[in-house]
Amino acid sequence: MTELRDLEQELGRFRGRVLAAAALVLVAFSLLAARLVYLQVFRHEDLATQAEANRIAVVPIVPNRGLIVDRNGVVLATNYSAYTLEIAPTRGKEGGRDGELDALIDELAAVVTIEPRDRRRFKRLQEELKGAESLPIRTRLSDAEVARFTAQRFRFPGVEVKARLFRSYPLGETGSHLLGYIGRINPAEKAAMEDWDEAELGNYKGTEYIGKLGLEQSYERVLHGTAGFEEVETSAAGRAVRRLNSHSPTPGDKLVLSIDIKLQALVEDLFGERRGALVALDPRTGEVLAFVSKPTFDPNLFVDGIDVESWRELNESIDKPLLNRALRGTYPPGSTYKPFMAMAALNTGKRAPSTLINDPGFFMFGGHRFGSPENERGGIMDMHRAIVESSNVYFYTLANEMGVDLMHEQFLPLGFGRKTGIDVEGEVTGDLPSTEWKRKRFKKPEQQKWYAGETISLGIGQGYNNFTMLQMAGAMATLVSGGQRFKPRLVREIEDVLTGQRKGVANDALAPLPFRPEHVEVIRRALQGVTQVGTSRGSFVGAGYASGGKTGTAQAVGARANEKYNAARLEEHKRDHALYIAAAPMDAPTVALAVIVENAGWGSQSAAPIARRVFDYLLLGQYPSEADIAAMREGKATAPIGTRRRAADVPLPGQALPLVAAAGAVAR
Repeated sequence: MTELRDLEQELGRFRGRVLAAAALVLVAFSLLAARLVYLQVFRHEDLATQAEANRIAVVPIVPNRGLIVDRNGVVLATNYSAYTLEIAPTRGKEGGRDGELDALIDELAAVVTIEPRDRRRFKRLQEELKGAESLPIRTRLSDAEVARFTAQRFRFPGVEVKARLFRSYPLGETGSHLLGYIGRINPAEKAAMEDWDEAELGNYKGTEYIGKLGLEQSYERVLHGTAGFEEVETSAAGRAVRRLNSHSPTPGDKLVLSIDIKLQALVEDLFGERRGALVALDPRTGEVLAFVSKPTFDPNLFVDGIDVESWRELNESIDKPLLNRALRGTYPPGSTYKPFMAMAALNTGKRAPSTLINDPGFFMFGGHRFGSPENERGGIMDMHRAIVESSNVYFYTLANEMGVDLMHEQFLPLGFGRKTGIDVEGEVTGDLPSTEWKRKRFKKPEQQKWYAGETISLGIGQGYNNFTMLQMAGAMATLVSGGQRFKPRLVREIEDVLTGQRKGVANDALAPLPFRPEHVEVIRRALQGVTQVGTSRGSFVGAGYASGGKTGTAQAVGARANEKYNAARLEEHKRDHALYIAAAPMDAPTVALAVIVENAGWGSQSAAPIARRVFDYLLLGQYPSEADIAAMREGKATAPIGTRRRAADVPLPGQALPLVAAAGAVAR
């Protein structure tokens, strides 16, 4: 009986356990069923979308960058496709045989050529672009190199060949300062882009290069284009299986410049190894015809990421080849300031054209002697003769009569001491002094006070005066055109890449200055006299047009103090600068320019001859002879020598055939 009772108890316990297990299983299956219902019914749409997103990847397609051409259609910036060998730094370290990038690169060097400069550039990019998905170790791979690497790709995890578009500047150094260059987006630029609106930022997805300088930077949005995309089905491992949909990118629009690149190249050639700048404008429209800064640089060096040695050479050179002297170089205007002083005197009634001033060769003020050049004739000066013969005393006395604040008031509307508004970034304001300017400029009370003696030197373009050649050219254009003003423009038209239609860049005239025609005529006649009997007559002998101009010589900073100027005793970088402003033809000017040749001495010997060749090219279609260009490079020519050529017959640098449209205060 006892055994029977024990058996029944065991069976009872067993049945209880079975029922408990069955209940647990039922509850578990009920929960699973409820979860399935929830996922399949209530979360179906959301989960289906997520699954589709995991299966489909949207890949941005970077558009082709827009072209840049000159006014005649000559291509100045274009693109080409090439293969690059790229390493993903994080994966590359894991994939290298010894766990180090250097070892990995050594192994790659056995397959494709990797120069020391490639290694240096890669290291610099590593430092500058931390967090980048991949960095190029070699660019412009040949087909043979691509084939060799592809055959051994399994050995190099984290390394791949990519097809990329590269920017190219076919004319090399020609026009480099106005074109600028592109480069990889750095962390600071990437952070700044985060403030863009969503649509604009989305358009730059996948973009690794942007404009860094010049027109490439200023017209970045126009040149970039509109990004496209591809919808790609991917495997669980993330590998593309097939393309589902795509939208082609729209290339950037084409910039058509007002620049004549053949003239640009000619002027750069005429400078030779000398430093300086030239800006030539059309006074009728504000279009820039030439925008020269010397020395130049090759923008192609920056496209892949410039190597350390090339950067050091450019950045540390005493000649400062990266400085855009036309836009950012500021200089005392010297005697080129005198025609503007004369117009200010006429506008304010301080001087009449017939007012006579005796020039004994010096001007005494406050016990200080303000001198004149040794070769100045002096004598009785009216306004015409004072400009033609560049009388210092005439303008010393005029500056004293006007005072610094009245001069500031008259010169500011001409564009001195403020940005011109040209369509390229980086312009500086220069210095147009006034009593208020000095109070803001200096911190110490004794430095903030304006002294009457400081005004005297301003009359001949010295003292605190400092302006760019762009400002000087713009002021000259306004002066000879009778007060008409424009913002200078480098881009003439923007061509829609899809329709081919060109849209002119708006450049409405600014409010004209109220110059009286008879006053303008006084200044024009005097400027023309400079080229006929004055300081630039030697450069314009036999010219087939009437031009006007004014030479100037400006002291270089730190050149000398209280000692007689002797160029032969000074280091080259401390000698005086040579300047010239000019316009032609004088009856109806179509070109106005300003040119400076640094540390070259007299404007009549170094700067005016360059202006003559520019006018010959633009007005007569003439190009200097080889002998003339050689002499100009050395600063040893005034009037043209040799037989001049037809400009249309002369090829651009690097071209076998001519390109056509289809493709102390002493001043003188």
